[in-house]
Amino acid sequence: MKRLLVIALAAATLTACNSTGNPEFRAIDYGPGIAPIAGSLTYGGKAKARFGNMPVGYTFTHEFFNSFGSRVEERYRVLEDGSLDIYSRRITPITISHGR
Repeated sequence: MKRLLVIALAAATLTACNSTGNPEFRAIDYGPGIAPIAGSLTYGGKAKARFGNMPVGYTFTHEFFNSFGSRVEERYRVLEDGSLDIYSRRITPITISHGR
């Protein structure tokens, strides 16, 4: 009986976790206010000087690998002040088939 109670309590605790933690764990993210992660063009606020000459509203894709080895695809939009806005992110885990 105690074992069942411990398992039920552990399950309730794990399901109470929210998804607002590390953005590198989210598979797909859309909308304004997406936080940059290591590898993002806007990580650390370094992209404004590099992309300021692009037309307003221009969109493009940037792909890289995150710290877990997963492929990350981010879509950016150039804002009126020349800064970049991440408006979508997709994280695809790398699967290893072991030659089968």
